[in-house]
Amino acid sequence: MPAALYLVATPIGNLEDISLRAIRILKDEVDRIACEDTRHSRKLLVHYGINKPLVSYHEHNERDRGEELLAALLAGEKIALISDAGTPLISDPGYRLVAAAAAAGIPIIPIPGASAILTALCASGLPTDAFAFGGFLPPKQGQRRKALEAWAESPATLVFYEAPHRILEALADIETVLGERPVVLARELTKLHEEFLRGTARQVRDQLSSANTRGEMVILIGRGVAGLRDDRPLPEAVADAIRGGMDRMDAIKHVARQRGLSKREVYKASTAEGQ
Repeated sequence: MPAALYLVATPIGNLEDISLRAIRILKDEVDRIACEDTRHSRKLLVHYGINKPLVSYHEHNERDRGEELLAALLAGEKIALISDAGTPLISDPGYRLVAAAAAAGIPIIPIPGASAILTALCASGLPTDAFAFGGFLPPKQGQRRKALEAWAESPATLVFYEAPHRILEALADIETVLGERPVVLARELTKLHEEFLRGTARQVRDQLSSANTRGEMVILIGRGVAGLRDDRPLPEAVADAIRGGMDRMDAIKHVARQRGLSKREVYKASTAEGQ
């Protein structure tokens, strides 16, 4: 068989969550396997008796190693790309290699399997007819709130990844920006301590405050209540947003976006109230 780049999904926790096809490809079809962390991936390969060369491919060496892998593909090698967990390229490096290989005429062969996004979504109890994945939320509060504001009008269920050490702050910002929407937090998916926490952002945060916050996490946010109209006076709406933790200008922008008004209108109304 000629050169090919295989995109092979691996388990997100439970090692049994790998397809027979993925095992066959990794064991019998490819010449080498590109992965994020060779130590982590070797455990999976040893478990299934797969003895193929491993090469690291991650965000810090993506450019140089990608060139090496492309050269190997052009020389006729068959290479598998895997991530530490789940489907490759989802919030992980890889699309540049895929794009370069496709441009060079190398076949791209996806081997589907585990995905934290879909695993969390299907068990969340939130609508699944439309969903939007936003990757990891920004680490800084101001950027995170702007990102959430940008998604505020989406009719889809929102899905994000979040790091354990930022989860409480992220939930607080979700409450401030998006209000009392239904929220589901999925953590330790397919592992021994798998857990789904459900409620508003505040309720989920309260549950986590006294719980173990280790493990990779997926946050799912339901749609806003359809037809719910905010009839509060503009100054009151701005003041409530400020009490929720926003500075004055961010609060004005937030209210303007919610009401479909210009920032100038909201600013003038809130300034007039204070005079």
